[in-house]
This record gives sequence, structure tokens and C-alpha cells, in this order.
Amino acid sequence: MGGPAMGGRSMAYDLLIKDGLIVDGSGMPAYRGDIGTKDGKIVEIGKLDGPATRTVSADGRAVAPGFIDNHAHYDGQVTWDPLCTFSPQHGATSVIFGNCSLALAPVRSAGKHRTAEFLSYVEAIPMDVLTTIDMDWETVPQYMDKLDKRLGVNTGTLIGHTPVRYYVMGDECQKREATTDEIKAMQDVVRDGMIAGALGLSLSRQRGHFDPQGVPIPALWASEDEVFALGDVLRELSTGTIQVGGGVDQELKDGMMARLAEATGRMVVYNSLSQTVRSPDKWMQHIARVDETVARGIRAYPMCSPNRVTQDFTMRNCQVFRGLPTWHPILLATDEEKLRAYADPEVRDKLHAEAVERSVPVQAVGFSRTWWDYMWVNEPTLEKNRSLQFKSIGEIAKMQGKRVIDAFLDLVVEENLETRFLQAENNIDDEAMTRILTYPNALVGLGDGGAHVQFHGGYGYTTRLLGEWVRERNVLTLEQAVRKLTFESASAFGIHDRGMLRPGLAADVVIFDPATVRAGKETVVHDFPAGGWRIKEEAEGVHYTIVNGQVLLEDGEHTGALPGRVLRNSWYHAHRN
Repeated sequence: MGGPAMGGRSMAYDLLIKDGLIVDGSGMPAYRGDIGTKDGKIVEIGKLDGPATRTVSADGRAVAPGFIDNHAHYDGQVTWDPLCTFSPQHGATSVIFGNCSLALAPVRSAGKHRTAEFLSYVEAIPMDVLTTIDMDWETVPQYMDKLDKRLGVNTGTLIGHTPVRYYVMGDECQKREATTDEIKAMQDVVRDGMIAGALGLSLSRQRGHFDPQGVPIPALWASEDEVFALGDVLRELSTGTIQVGGGVDQELKDGMMARLAEATGRMVVYNSLSQTVRSPDKWMQHIARVDETVARGIRAYPMCSPNRVTQDFTMRNCQVFRGLPTWHPILLATDEEKLRAYADPEVRDKLHAEAVERSVPVQAVGFSRTWWDYMWVNEPTLEKNRSLQFKSIGEIAKMQGKRVIDAFLDLVVEENLETRFLQAENNIDDEAMTRILTYPNALVGLGDGGAHVQFHGGYGYTTRLLGEWVRERNVLTLEQAVRKLTFESASAFGIHDRGMLRPGLAADVVIFDPATVRAGKETVVHDFPAGGWRIKEEAEGVHYTIVNGQVLLEDGEHTGALPGRVLRNSWYHAHRN
């Protein structure tokens, strides 16, 4: 009576993953099993034995949904690098870009250089590299359609307020508030992009976001009315997420993130819940504020990162002191002009007044009041200065009996701008980080892949969470961490067919070894167009990255497959299929 049914037929799979520890993204306990995929979707999970075009042995390693890299700036890079390296090396199968109001669409043919400049300067992507791109699109839908033809990973696009404002207002976009007609025109641009499937709208309230000329980027010139009017387009379509760069100060000041979420009924995600020596109690005040918002049933959530936020830089190419009236133009000058300025006692007195004494009110956000205690000599170039390695600028000034500015710039000039410095002020307190990473009302992300390419990698936030915060520190369980990297991001950005391992969902899968997974060392690679270089962050313990049922990477090596697609929002799926 109760015996097994006879005559059952095994399904033929495109890909069969055998003997995995399935961490399905839900947060429920991991279990042993197999996964079968067909036509880019998961079809069965269990103990499977059907024939398969390809069988992969997981050999007891973790099998998880592909990670969703939810905050990246690959807008330009994706046009020549369809894999958006190095995100998939760290297990990402989907990346979301167009963040912080910055994007490369919409764009008029006469405004291509300027649109690229906004992205270049804020996100530290060399213009030499961006000018190699053939920007043969104008609208957001055209940009998405172009990408959809050649992708390794899946990509989600946010509509950036900065290019939208520039597209509608031209050079006036950095001079004044918009008129009613201009706001309507911007709404039309956003609506067209959302109807084409963009995942949402991105804004910026980050005071430190400048163009190369030192003028705040277009998004920062918008009135609150303009911002809410653009958000209203998402309310009208009941789709999409609103992302805000630098939203934390605005939220703590007047609750703008919560008000925007309440007015639009959309989820607002913003940067960032983090610990900083510049304001030691801010993260606790921020958590208290978010708790109040969530208790009121409003979806306005900060993002947080498991990365220690460090910058490795030389004074040849430095972002730290941007926004200081005397320092900002020097940072943009030629190397000869920099050296001349840094050796000039009068210039030093001005820099001392601005950066050390703070006797001039400044807009700079890149350093704390006592930055010299959090900036180290990482690598001196001259043998005679070897003893200064790993000493802070403050220690060196004390040792040498000099003002901070003189100790710093004497070394910079002597070593011809080539001394490597390391600045570390954010996410360096382990106790605060433990609270932040386990806080249920924050989204883990902020890898910033594709941005700040010559300062840090960032892509490794996924493998860092699994290596450092799960295995080494036991701050999260494996299941909790995977849920944060998959289901929570997929839900936040309306990607409802991914983020969990379930029959019927897309077959985006990562196979990794929980015992060895980690973010490895950073190295310099020269693989950008126009001879450009960037920092690569190694991934260890990630064995397969599988996108839409096809193996994209095997032990970090590209198979040649390009199975990625442009991810599109719920309105698009409901109305286009």
C-alpha cells in the first residue's frame, strides 16, 4: 500500500548540482541536497538522479542563491566588461548600478563628456577610461536595451537624478531650482525609464559630491519638492525602489528618508549606517531613529557594509581633502603645481588653518577633526624614511617636533608625491560593527564596485561577511549571512524571481566553501581601457558562479558564457508579458 510509486520518470536537466549544503536564502537551516535546473530556472530540489547536460559536484560545499551586489557603479565598465569584474568572482550573479544619483543615461550627444565627468569625479573613475566609451544611446530604455545584448552577470539599473536634471536643464542644472515645467519634464524622463523596467530612482543628499570644478553635482541643487515629485512617479506606477546617497544626515536632521518612503509607498534605501571616529555616537542615534520609522510601518532602511572603510592613496591622486577652499584646486592641479604649492610656506599656512585648526568653515567631508591620528604612512618610497612606515601623521609630527601639516607635506614633497598613505576612520570598532551587521533593519551591501577603482576594491564585502563575520567572529550564522546577501537585497530592489533557491525561480547560484571563503589581498591590475589601472581584491573559496543556469565562472575563471540579462521591475513584468 504505502510503498514508492512505480514508473516515475526522471527529468532531464541542463545543469545538475549534486551533494551540496543548500543554504537557500530564506534564513532557515541549511540542508544536504541536489538542485536541477532547466531553461535558466530551478526546476527541482531534493535527491535527484535524472540525466543532465552538465553535472557539477558541490562536494558538501555551500550552495546558495547568487549574491546581489546592491550598490555598484559599473555604469561605464559594463560596456566593455560584461562580467562587471570583480563582483562575480566574489559570488555576485546580479549587480545594481546607477546609484547616488549618478548614471550615464539619459544623455544628449552634446552632453556626453559632462555626464561622464559627474560620474568620474564623484566615484573616482578616471576620465581617460570613460572617454573611450561609445555612448551611442540617449534614453534610459536605450541604455538598458544596449546592455541586454551582452552581459555576463545580471544588471539592474537605477535612474540617476544627476543626468536627468542635466538632460532637462542643461548647464542651469547647477545654478538654481527647477521650474514647474522642468520638474514635469524630469518626471517624464523617470516615467519612461520605469516603464522600460528600471529598478528605481537614485538621488543624492551627500554634501561631499562635487564635479571636477568643485561645484556640487546637479542632484544637490534640487528642492525637496523636486525630489518628492520624481519619487511620485514610482508611487503612480507602484514599482521601484528609491536609493539615496548620503541620506543619513538628512534623515537625522528632518526625517526626509522616512517622509519620502511614506509619501511614495516605495522602499527607500540610503547610505549608510556606519561607525565613524568623526562622530562616535552617531550610529547608535541612527539605529534609534530607524527603530522609530520601522515601528510606524515605514520602509526607509539604511545600508551598511562589513568592509573596513580604508583608503590607500598617494598625494598624486587623493580624494581626502576635496572641498577645502585652498586644497581642492591643488588636488586637481598638475604634479609640478602640486609640489610647488606643497613646498610654499604661505600655502601651508592656509592648509593648516583649513584642515588642522578648522578656523575656516569648510564643506569637506573626507576627514575627521583629528585626521592625522587616523592616517598612516603605508609605504614610504625612500629607504631613509623606512622607519616612518605604519606610523600616523600625528606620531611623526610629535617625533619631529613639527606642525601636522609640515610633517605631512615635508614627506609628500621629499618623496615626490609617491608616498603611500592609508586612511582608516570608518567601521573600525568591532563592537559597533557587530551591532550594525546584526541589526535587522539595515541592508548589507555598499560594495561600490566599479568606483574608487584606484583606492580600494570593495567587491569583497560578500566574501568578507562570510569569512570574517561568520567563520572567524561568529557574529552571524551562515544562514543569516546568506539571507542578507540574497533574499533581503532581492526583496529591497523588487527582484522577485531571484534571491532564494526555489523551484520556478531563476537559476542564479554560487557554490563556495564555508571553511575557506574570504576576501583576499588587494593587488594592482592594468586591465582598463586607455592603459587604466585599478585595484583587484582576490576572492578565495568561491568555486562556481552560475547565472541563469549557466556556469559563468569556475574557480574564478570565466567559461566564456554570457548568460546575464537586464533585470526589470514588477510593472514591466506585469504589463509587457
